Amino acid sequence: MSHAFQTSIEGGIAELVIDKPPVNALDSSEWFALARRIDELGADPDVRVIVIRAEGRGFCAGVDIKELDAHPERIVAVNGGNYATFKAVHRCPVPVIVAVHGFVLGGGIGITGAADIVVAADCATFALPEVDRGAMGGGAHLQRLFPVQKVRYLFFTGEKIGATEAERYGFIERVVPKAELRAAALDIARRIAAKSPAMIRIAKEALNGIEDGNLEDKYRWEQGFTLQAYTSPDSAETRRAFVEKREAKF
Repeated sequence: MSHAFQTSIEGGIAELVIDKPPVNALDSSEWFALARRIDELGADPDVRVIVIRAEGRGFCAGVDIKELDAHPERIVAVNGGNYATFKAVHRCPVPVIVAVHGFVLGGGIGITGAADIVVAADCATFALPEVDRGAMGGGAHLQRLFPVQKVRYLFFTGEKIGATEAERYGFIERVVPKAELRAAALDIARRIAAKSPAMIRIAKEALNGIEDGNLEDKYRWEQGFTLQAYTSPDSAETRRAFVEKREAKF
C-alpha cells in the first residue's frame, strides 16, 4: 500500500483519502499504486460506491514536478500512471464521487474529470497549468467539466477558477463549506449504496457507453503531445523555473 493515500470500507462505501504533504503531488510509482487500488475497490463485491477526497491544503497538485526535473526520463512512467488512474476512475464498475477542496490542479483535474459526481468545498479552485509546466494533457478531462471555449481559455492561460464561479457550468453537484465537505460526499454515497448494487453497476456501464467519444482515447492522444513538448528546451526551462521558484525565461 502506498503511503500517499489510505482507504477504508464501511457500509458499502469505500473512502480513499489522498494524503501526501505538502501539496498531494504524486510521483510515478504513486500514480500507479493509486490506479491499482481503485481497480481493487471497484472489483470488491462489498464496495458499492467510492468517495475520493484528500487531506491537507488542497485536493491534488498533480504530478511531482521535482521528480521529473531530476529524472526527465520518467515522463513515460508518469504518463502511464496518470492514464491508469484516470481510466480506473472513469471505468470503475461502481460510481466514484470526488470531494475536492483547495487546489485541484493537473492530475487532480484528471481524477475529477473522470469521476461520476463532484462535490466541492467553497474554497476549491480548478486549474490546468500544463503549459506553464512544459507538458500537455488533461484537456479531455477538463472538457467533461467545462464547455469547449472555457477549456481553451483555462488551458491557454493557466488561470484558476473558483468553485462558486465553476458551479454555474453544471458539473458540481454541491458547493459546501470545507468543514461539511466529507459529510456532503458521504450523504450522496449512502443514497447510492442503498440501491441495488447490481443495478448501479449496470447503470454505470450503460452511462459510460453513451458518452460522446472515448475519454481514454482522447487523453492518450493528448499524451503524445506531452512527449513532443518534453523534447523542447522550453519544457526543461519551465520545470527548472518551478523548482527554483522563479519566472521562466523564453
